[in-house]
Amino acid sequence: MPPKKRPVAIKPAILIELACHTFMGTALGLGFAFTLTQADAFGISTLIAHSLDPGMTFTIFVGTFTLAFAVGATLTGLVFTMMEER
Repeated sequence: MPPKKRPVAIKPAILIELACHTFMGTALGLGFAFTLTQADAFGISTLIAHSLDPGMTFTIFVGTFTLAFAVGATLTGLVFTMMEER
């Protein structure tokens, strides 16, 4: 009977890849949100400027986009990494 090996749950290389995907998603989300607010093609900056607290509205808008892109990129990176491991 072969000796039982302890399975490695998470390899350090996978964590580094996931961190890279998270940072990439964060950068893309920030860029996209700032582009939407500065270009004013859809009137978003006008809506933010006329809100009760424009600073907080801007922060929530940018934070929401950044979080959505970061989580999406992380999950996509996880799927790609798991497919490569097969």
